[in-house]
Amino acid sequence: MPNTLYDNFFLSNEIEDQYNSHLDLLSFCTVDNTLTGTAGMVRKIHKYKATDGTEKLKMGAGNTKTIEAGYTEKEYRILLAQNRFQYYDEEAMTDPMVITTGTRHAGTDLFNTVNADIYAAFNEATLTVVTTALGFDAFVDGSAMLNLENLEGVTIFGFVNPADMAALRKALKDDLKYVEAFAKQGYVGTVGGINIYTKKDAAKGKVVIATKEAVTVFNKKGTEVEQEREGNIRRSTVYSRKYYLAAMTNEAKAVMIVTGSAKATTDTAVTEGKTYYKASGVGYVKVEPAEGDNPKTSGWFEITAA
Repeated sequence: MPNTLYDNFFLSNEIEDQYNSHLDLLSFCTVDNTLTGTAGMVRKIHKYKATDGTEKLKMGAGNTKTIEAGYTEKEYRILLAQNRFQYYDEEAMTDPMVITTGTRHAGTDLFNTVNADIYAAFNEATLTVVTTALGFDAFVDGSAMLNLENLEGVTIFGFVNPADMAALRKALKDDLKYVEAFAKQGYVGTVGGINIYTKKDAAKGKVVIATKEAVTVFNKKGTEVEQEREGNIRRSTVYSRKYYLAAMTNEAKAVMIVTGSAKATTDTAVTEGKTYYKASGVGYVKVEPAEGDNPKTSGWFEITAA
């Protein structure tokens, strides 16, 4: 499709806001710039856990439990995000803003693509808090699920849909505190020690709170730009590309706050495609069913968003 051209007389030289969300999620992640390889190659990520084993012993007694360390392995494929912009010499001569607009949106489009994958990784949170209305109590419960004892140097943040943000601000009133140190694009305020950010394409009725350790972006440093020139037809092509992958690498550092309800399941067999939860602290944690599991006798729950 040819680029749309305008007479300079009518051109306002204003570039439309093309971002899905101005909030740069890279600043909320752990960034690993050591990624090597090509698109489609597999990167295996280990998520480590250990069981408790400390016991209080009497004279002559020994341990009956042993600390067991293990990990679950998940495979991710390295992603290649690439876009292409073409323009003719005649277009550039008629209106130079065509090149500016096209190349700028190439960067915007890559930003949106990577941002969407990072947000999807945050939404893999397995810890869940259910609330009937988004407010102070929900964020306090969400923070409690993170099990953080030493908060020194720890920053907890949350992404909120604009419609939910309006309701939240009305509900919180003076409980929503402003901290100048966190003044950045999207920052609204702090509640219960959690810095709240508006993300205009966040899911309605769901708020992810987390620390930077929750999601890691494995990044091949820099954005590659390649240009081609077809002299005969005076057409230039610009390619922009980036290699990366985003993964939830620490499930204990992210909590999903869902406005809705939780009820004990009545399923006696696992239903494919359905997500089950078990009670954990003040909330719930996602269950990975094994063959032959009975959700009802296991005491699992189903969570329904409002």
